[in-house]
Amino acid sequence: MSAILFLAQRASAAVLALAVCFHLATIVYAVHGGLTAGEILARTRGNVVFLVFYALFVIAVAVHAPIGLRNIVREWTRWGGATLDFAAIVFALALFALGLRAVLAVYLA
Repeated sequence: MSAILFLAQRASAAVLALAVCFHLATIVYAVHGGLTAGEILARTRGNVVFLVFYALFVIAVAVHAPIGLRNIVREWTRWGGATLDFAAIVFALALFALGLRAVLAVYLA
């Protein structure tokens, strides 16, 4: 199981590296172009590319962060085993649900 988690975290890190770079480039473009929040929302509303990109971003975060947090908690405390694994899964599901809710709110705005 440790090998699978290791690979999942590294793969999600690779996706996040690309996604963060693209996201930051988009922010710089929008700010440099003087776009308002309303103009940005108008461009993202109904844009399937936006939806897919940020949904992948959310999935990568929901995989990456809980694995890392689980490892930190395991190393710094005595907490381990099935309860820690369960807490990490709950955290992953919360990140996924909240992130996807935000993406859908902007897509449907």
